[in-house]
Amino acid sequence: MAILNIVKDGDEILRKKSREVTVPDPRIDTLLDDMKETMAKANGVGLAAVQVGKLRRVIVIDTGEEQLELINPVRIKEEGVQETLEGCLSCPGQWGVTRRPEKVVVETLDRKGKKRRVKGEGLLAKAICHEMDHLEGKLFYDEAVRMLTPEELEAYEQA
Repeated sequence: MAILNIVKDGDEILRKKSREVTVPDPRIDTLLDDMKETMAKANGVGLAAVQVGKLRRVIVIDTGEEQLELINPVRIKEEGVQETLEGCLSCPGQWGVTRRPEKVVVETLDRKGKKRRVKGEGLLAKAICHEMDHLEGKLFYDEAVRMLTPEELEAYEQA
């Protein structure tokens, strides 16, 4: 496994739409493993392949309670609304308040190519939606209700 470079805001690749994975293969297995290691080293909750320079519809998530690998995820259902603070590994130092579904259901492939449904609530739902936005070339602040000011960010970091 390897630690990959996380692409930062301003790099045009983050605004591109990711391509579907036709059939998971050993290269996708390696990408998933490398993404998990990279995300853990960066203390992240989620990471989309585009954030490491790969335009593939691949996501990893680790909420501390649940670990997921999502390949070609498609949102099937969403319910409720949560308004929470959100940041991004590709946008260091930026935080904003976003509205995301409280619950979400996605259909996805696992690394063996088997179709499955994943349900997420709270933090997991937020992470799934955040990372799926990356696959469409969107960043969290595109949909933010408001961004934190430098003073609010400083107060948040001290708390």
